[in-house]
Amino acid sequence: MTEQVKFLPYELALQIVGNVIEEEHIHEPNRRILTVYDKQGKELCWYDAEEILAEAKPDNPKDKDAVKAAAVEVIMHQIPVWAMEDVLRRLEEQGKQKTEA
Repeated sequence: MTEQVKFLPYELALQIVGNVIEEEHIHEPNRRILTVYDKQGKELCWYDAEEILAEAKPDNPKDKDAVKAAAVEVIMHQIPVWAMEDVLRRLEEQGKQKTEA
């Protein structure tokens, strides 16, 4: 049985996500991915660029900035809950390190 992925509420994603950057896939040349980073610059998750761009509905498809904005908008609605769990785990670890110091 496959587990259905749960997504963060859009408003929470806006508070967590710091940047979305288009990059080349590490193991697959000629495949582009959109990597999502939190506000501290830590990687949260990534998406296949072609799939996201196919879902994006930019106001002006010929404008690179409009295309990126539309792609980011799609992503912000699809941040998995497990990505937030990783952020919380890191924050807990940082808190423990500060109290031990």
